[in-house]
Amino acid sequence: MTTTAGRVRGSGPVLHPRICAALTAVSCLVHLWLAGAGHHQAWLGILMIGLAAVCIPCTVHIWRHSKVGALHQVTISALAMVGLHAVLLLGAGGSGHAHGGGPSSNVGDTSGAVGLLLVIGLEITTALLAATLVARLRRSRMTRVAVAS
Repeated sequence: MTTTAGRVRGSGPVLHPRICAALTAVSCLVHLWLAGAGHHQAWLGILMIGLAAVCIPCTVHIWRHSKVGALHQVTISALAMVGLHAVLLLGAGGSGHAHGGGPSSNVGDTSGAVGLLLVIGLEITTALLAATLVARLRRSRMTRVAVAS
């Protein structure tokens, strides 16, 4: 199979890596948007920009080549973000999740909780797509090796 640029693309899934890369790119854009919106303290904004910068190369590697290493990094990063946002959602030991000096989230104010749940859902979906793509690529590789033998 050749691409529009005339390069030969290896056999394997095409739509699955594209969806995974697109979702990872969406996550990067959300981090950049949140950093620019100023809802968080400056150091958190800088951290979010750094996280997006780390994820962008993985997005490119997944889109172009379905690199297993990039998929592992995306899976681990997404699961770490799920854990972090779950701790923030649950109140980090009762202290709540404060945005830029605003009030901590609590049961009565669910606006912050809804946002955190959306982020957790996005990250779980990203991790699931990346992990299932790794499994598909390994199964495909094992099938090719078995056929070649």
